[in-house]
Amino acid sequence: MAGLDHALMFTAVEGKIYIRSYRILLKKSGHPTPRVELDEIGPSFNLVLRRTHLASNDLYKEACKVPKAAKPHKEKNVSHDVFGTKLARIHMQRQDFSKLQTRKSKALKRSAKSGGQHRSKKAKLDST
Repeated sequence: MAGLDHALMFTAVEGKIYIRSYRILLKKSGHPTPRVELDEIGPSFNLVLRRTHLASNDLYKEACKVPKAAKPHKEKNVSHDVFGTKLARIHMQRQDFSKLQTRKSKALKRSAKSGGQHRSKKAKLDST
């Protein structure tokens, strides 16, 4: 409770809206929980509700209209599963695997000394 130091109170009574700001004071008491006091601070507002009827239907529709630029557009080939994970499908051209560059390993390289035959050191020691 030490982090709570301000409170805003909004009250609506008989067509009026009251807005008050309070500072929360935690006083010592004989119990493990402190005694809470509210001290009014800052600006206070008394708002009077004057207009209680809606506009005409045409004017109301015009005011609620959302421009096309603000509407979210549907993404193609994107869906969400039940857990909220986004799943998307990407369409690409067919790849030519003969032009694909792969990592070359020294272990697969044939040495010029062995005449194209690859023998390990262990095999050489076993044969002698």
